[in-house]
Amino acid sequence: MQFSTRFSFLSHLAALALLVLPLPLLAQQPTTPARPPLQPGAKPQTEKPETVAPAPALTLAEAIRIGLENNYNIRLSRTDVQIAENNVTRGNAGQLPVVNGNLTRNFTRNNVRQESSSRPEPSTASNAPSNQLNANVAATWTVFDGFGMFIAYDRLKALNQSQQQLTRATMEETVADITSAYFAVVRESGKIKSIEEALKIGQARIDLTQARVDVGVSAKVEVLTARVDYNADRSVLIQQQEALATAKITLNNLLGRSARLNFQPADSIVVTRDLSRDAVAQAIQQNNPRLQQARTNIDVATYDRKLVRASRFPQLGLTSGYGLNRNVNGAAFFGNQLVTNTSRNYGFNYGLVASVPIFDGFNRRRLEQNARIGEEQSQLLLSQTQLQLESEAEQAYAQYLNRLQLLELEEANILLARENVAIALERYRLGLLTPLALREAQRTQLDAEVRLLDIRFQAKQAEIVLRRLSSGLVQQQGQ
Repeated sequence: MQFSTRFSFLSHLAALALLVLPLPLLAQQPTTPARPPLQPGAKPQTEKPETVAPAPALTLAEAIRIGLENNYNIRLSRTDVQIAENNVTRGNAGQLPVVNGNLTRNFTRNNVRQESSSRPEPSTASNAPSNQLNANVAATWTVFDGFGMFIAYDRLKALNQSQQQLTRATMEETVADITSAYFAVVRESGKIKSIEEALKIGQARIDLTQARVDVGVSAKVEVLTARVDYNADRSVLIQQQEALATAKITLNNLLGRSARLNFQPADSIVVTRDLSRDAVAQAIQQNNPRLQQARTNIDVATYDRKLVRASRFPQLGLTSGYGLNRNVNGAAFFGNQLVTNTSRNYGFNYGLVASVPIFDGFNRRRLEQNARIGEEQSQLLLSQTQLQLESEAEQAYAQYLNRLQLLELEEANILLARENVAIALERYRLGLLTPLALREAQRTQLDAEVRLLDIRFQAKQAEIVLRRLSSGLVQQQGQ
């Protein structure tokens, strides 16, 4: 009986000595005792799944550079700019003369029967060959059309400017999408790191609980509960790996490269905290390409109306050319004798062409009315675009301010959560805290980590929207 009492006392003394060993208070990197040996061929229940495979680093600036070079929306928009630039010529506006060369060459074979009162017998020819050659160079030049050619040239320049603004808007929006997608990858990677830290705490809990069970101060059910909680965190980690892979695929698609290409984000989410509402509103009015395009479209509509009005004026043109006409007739008769006649005409010609519109069924009046309506539509579209941009900016700025407040709160809260886990883990080592309370502290820290990542990402998204609206993304990256 005394032996049993001494053994029980020594066992409790050993358990107490094990629990009061000095351990670091860092909850992010807990020190764990050695695990019990596994049976040969057995897989440990708490084995952590492989998280993120090593991959080349990718910075945000490099991602934007790749996107500007490879993104298909940007490349297609640039080809539209090339087409618009090629269209801006004086010849396309009708200011230059048009010169054409023409050539006609005909060959014939005829059966001819010619009768004359001066000859008793008719003259005949079978399969007589003849040929004709007609060549000329003709030039036409409209010298006056109610100034329509000059209006058309200004309209082509306005269309080119509108296309350039559209391409710039496409670039701004694509850079915004790339930036948002890049930081989405950063966020999902951060969540994986947070879950890994939670797994370390869960592993420490398992090891400590197993040590207690080995010395007889805890029940096996506590180890099983710790392993169930650990496996639940592993499940969350596996799901988070899928979210990270999806975010990388989305970014690779925007960068115009293979979806299987792996990478690791090298930059972190840093939110600018000094954006001004007035500065953003002023930049939108001055720099936003969508707003500038709407203003340019008003000019295009005005040019369309002027072109219809110009068609009411007379048109005056000059014509000139040089021609050659040769005719070889092999079915000619000189008396009763079959001969071949050859004639040739060549020389220079010039003239004046005038056209005066008198009546076209009121079509010009209809076209001018429609052009005025189109001009009014452009004004309405400008007002609508301006209102949409102002509404989007106000909404983004409200979200920006709200997320900054939440970000400040969550940055302070995460420090409390980490300290709470460190204290809870130490108290659990000393046997002063229940497993349920430790698990709750662990969950609280993980939730705080995830909330901080989400709030920081949302604040950055609002900042990206404000910079896109003020046309600051491409300029900022260019600097």
